[in-house]
Amino acid sequence: MRIALCQIPVSPDTAVNLSRVRSALAEAARGGADLAVFPEATMVRFGGDLRAAAEPLDGPFCSGLAAACASTGVWLVAGVFEPAPDGRVYNTAVAFAGSGALVAAYRKLHLFDALGQRESDLVAPGAGVVVAELCGVPAGLQTCYDIRFPELSRALAVGGASLLVVSAAWQAGLFKEEHWVTLLRARAIENTVWVAACGQVPDPDSPPTRAPTGVGRSMLIDPLGVVRADLGPAAGVVVAEADLSVTGSVRSALPSLANRREDVFGPALPAAAPASAG
Repeated sequence: MRIALCQIPVSPDTAVNLSRVRSALAEAARGGADLAVFPEATMVRFGGDLRAAAEPLDGPFCSGLAAACASTGVWLVAGVFEPAPDGRVYNTAVAFAGSGALVAAYRKLHLFDALGQRESDLVAPGAGVVVAELCGVPAGLQTCYDIRFPELSRALAVGGASLLVVSAAWQAGLFKEEHWVTLLRARAIENTVWVAACGQVPDPDSPPTRAPTGVGRSMLIDPLGVVRADLGPAAGVVVAEADLSVTGSVRSALPSLANRREDVFGPALPAAAPASAG
C-alpha cells in the first residue's frame, strides 16, 4: 500500500484549502499513492469561525473532496467540520474512496482542553471509535489529541485495524514536538500496527493565531516503531510504501496483543463500531 502524507498549510478560506487539497492529491497520484492522508481541520484553520464554515458531509467542501478523489483514483482521509445539534461543530475525519464515495466519518472523541486551549467551547465530542476498510486495509481513524489516549489505539487494534490514520494540527510548545513523535511511535509499537500521521504546517499567507496550526512532522511508522518517512516542518507531499505483510510477521514474533491479560484487566474497550459515513 502506497500512502501519501499531504502536509499542507490550512487557510481561513475553504476555497483556498480545497484548491490545496486538489494540488496535493494530484501530486500523490503522480507518485502512485493508493491513500492520501491530510491534516486535521483541512476544511478551515482553527481560530476562525468554525460554526460558519461547518457543513454537512454532503456539502460543498466534502463534495469537492469526493470529486478530487474520483478524478485521481486516490483514496483520501481529511479533517472537516460538520454542524452538531447543540450549536457547536463536530471535528470529523472523513474517508473517501478513489471512486469518490464517502466510506467513513469519525468524530473526534478527545477534545483539546489543555495547555491554554478550550476546543470543547466550539467542538462537540464524538461518541464512538471507527475502523474502516481503506483500499482493502482495516484502518482506525484518530484525530490529533486522541493520540495521547492509548486506550483508543488499543481498541482500534483489537477491533481489527492494522493501520492507524491520524490527522492533526499539533500545536507548537515546550516539548510538544517530542511528545508527538514519541506518542506516535509508542502507539505503533504497543499495538504492532502501521501509523500514518499527517499534520498541518502554518500558513504563511494567513495572520498569526494562538489556535493550533501545527508543527508538521507528518510520519509513516511501521509496527516496530521505525519511522519510514518524516516530512519535517515544511509543507510538502511524500509517498511511502507500507508493506502490510510486515504486520503479520511482527505479530508472530512479538504477540503482545495476543498476550494481553483480559482476565486481569478486562477488555480494552467496547469493540470498534462499523465505519459510518453519516
